[in-house]
Amino acid sequence: MKLGWGPKEEAFRAELVAFLDEQAPPEALVQRDFDSIEDDSGDIIPAWSRKWQSTLFDHGWMIPAYPAELGGRNCTPIQTLAYLEEMARRSIPRSFHFPGYAIVAPSLLEFGTSEQQTLAPAAIRGDTVWCIGMSEPNAGSDLAGIQTRAAVHDDHFVVNGQKVWTSYAMVAQKCFCYVRTNPDVPKHKGISLLIVDMDTPGIEIRPLRHITGAASFAEVFFTDVVVARENLVGGLDDGWRITQGSLAHERAGLWVESVSRLEYTVGSLIALARRRGLDRDPVVRRRLAEMYERAASLRALGYKGFASFAQGSSAPEHSFMKMATSELGQECFELGVEMQGAYGTVVDGERSEESGRWAHSFFVSFASTIAGGSSEIQRNIIAQRVLGLPRG
Repeated sequence: MKLGWGPKEEAFRAELVAFLDEQAPPEALVQRDFDSIEDDSGDIIPAWSRKWQSTLFDHGWMIPAYPAELGGRNCTPIQTLAYLEEMARRSIPRSFHFPGYAIVAPSLLEFGTSEQQTLAPAAIRGDTVWCIGMSEPNAGSDLAGIQTRAAVHDDHFVVNGQKVWTSYAMVAQKCFCYVRTNPDVPKHKGISLLIVDMDTPGIEIRPLRHITGAASFAEVFFTDVVVARENLVGGLDDGWRITQGSLAHERAGLWVESVSRLEYTVGSLIALARRRGLDRDPVVRRRLAEMYERAASLRALGYKGFASFAQGSSAPEHSFMKMATSELGQECFELGVEMQGAYGTVVDGERSEESGRWAHSFFVSFASTIAGGSSEIQRNIIAQRVLGLPRG
């Protein structure tokens, strides 16, 4: 069985294709194993990607389901899926700083005041760079365990604490910061969400470097940081409800990119097997077939979850999708290393396949099983909230 689009969706897709053929910059057309967030200049948000994001917004292609003033064209959920699949098929990124358009903007539009909602267009267009203050040294994937405190006063909050693994903190103008405002209630119920200007006195940012030397995230320290009361998003102590909406927004469409990237990786593995004469090896063939089948199954599961989300229902499939795509990707890159034998870990362009792509991607893949919620936490969520299993 092969799924296809109807006439309206095909016309919509043809309009998108014409726009991409005319407007997409060469830098956006590079196939990637992961979302690259640093170019040769060392910028974590390259200048070309900023311009491309604003171009998408101005032509109504940044978030097509939104109205024109929010970078869209009021398209249907099915058209949104067609858009996501075409962008993923071509491996064209919308942005290299996703928090603004994927988490902050939809959360502000759903939970923010009318004044806070005016921040959404700049977040989507990329004019304002946001970071998300969630993870802490003792509260990574377990957001409910955060300890950063915000003392509540009549017209302001005073924030003290530390965040870590905060992507884009070094270049962000604003932070969506989750803080504990009530330590005397169950931990899920004492969390609030604040909009914090990153140039506020008392904020210290310390970049954290990858083993590659790049620094895309940082530690952020808050010492007596004063935040105005009007920067509270939603109700006091109601931050947990917003986190669920924020993460749902983040994952609702990310699975399309993840699955498309998986399918590209499996195709590359097949090409690698042929180049190395392993395409007739029964063990290699069986493993490749299994990976192909799993990727196809994940796409089908993604369609199911998207259908539920588009109809206003929850999509528990997306928690599984995040875990399954990252772990299958890791298996794929490991197989790529194994198929090269002794040269699997060599990154010399003359002696290794694709300049060490498979070894590099294998090591980077470990981050994918942690970022956005580790696989261990995802398994707990699936067990308790999807399958209804009791806590151990």
